[in-house]
Amino acid sequence: MAAKGARESIILACSDCKRRTYTTSKNKRNNTDRLEITKYCKFCGKRTTHKETK
Repeated sequence: MAAKGARESIILACSDCKRRTYTTSKNKRNNTDRLEITKYCKFCGKRTTHKETK
């Protein structure tokens, strides 16, 4: 079932190794730009910035 409202699920990819490791949701009406969060990447073994993918 699809979610109701403006919240959509997005995929976060590591900026170093480009692997898609996290999923989250955001409100597309309030945050129109791409999301960037610092999270731990298990493939790199360190904390890196994760960016929203298409």
